[in-house]
Amino acid sequence: MSTAAPALHDPAILRARIRSGEFDGPTAGHGGDALQANLVILRSSDAADFLRFCQSNPRPCPLLAVGEPGNPALPTLGDGIDLRHDIPRYRVWHDGELVAEPTDIAALWQDDMVSFALGCSFSFEDALTRAGIPVRHQDAGRNVPMYRTNLPTRPAGRFGGPVVVSMRAMPAADAIEAVQICARMPLAHGAPIHLGDPSRIGIDDIDAPDYGDAPDIRDGDIPVFWACGVTPQAAIASARPAMAITHAPGHMLVTDIPADRAETRLTGIYR
Repeated sequence: MSTAAPALHDPAILRARIRSGEFDGPTAGHGGDALQANLVILRSSDAADFLRFCQSNPRPCPLLAVGEPGNPALPTLGDGIDLRHDIPRYRVWHDGELVAEPTDIAALWQDDMVSFALGCSFSFEDALTRAGIPVRHQDAGRNVPMYRTNLPTRPAGRFGGPVVVSMRAMPAADAIEAVQICARMPLAHGAPIHLGDPSRIGIDDIDAPDYGDAPDIRDGDIPVFWACGVTPQAAIASARPAMAITHAPGHMLVTDIPADRAETRLTGIYR
């Protein structure tokens, strides 16, 4: 299915298109200025450890909401959200191994599943665009490039592993402004965690990301790296829970929350 369609700016309409199967691509550039979210779904027996993992690693795992066991809704993030249908593409994990990438998980849903919505860097891209800062993967119609690093997370229970980063290449002067813009948005990973030489954080080949698409890096650009909400997928591969479901990298839950709410940690966003 082709997903190279004009941007869908209304979050509710975008979720309806996703639910009907009309849209199954990356959500970068879609949903207008709405906050986007990474997704992790675990059995109740693993939920407490994962919650502590998020609390211990707020840069890659900024918590937006935690669902009630067995309930696929997240009412604080959007009216009518149903996590069984409203992600363009999911990942299904058994014992830490990726086994499937479906576009619907209704058949897999169980009564003890707990969902976690985590902030996403796509949420600040609209602010970068308004400031005239290039977002090259959007311009090229690609998914953002993402990389495993040599930076460790703080482990909690069975969950741990490396920090994953997303990268956006831009002129150095724009990178300074991007730091200032994103520092005000802690629920969208905040300021970058590294600028410049990728080998300093364990990335050997910037043209070969671990997730997403190859980057568009131009003369005069520097790579700018943000903590990424794919980090929990590396933790799931390490922890090897019997069952886990996540979003596919770049395929996010688009909420009804304006992205400027990412500038403050509002208690109303939480469970």
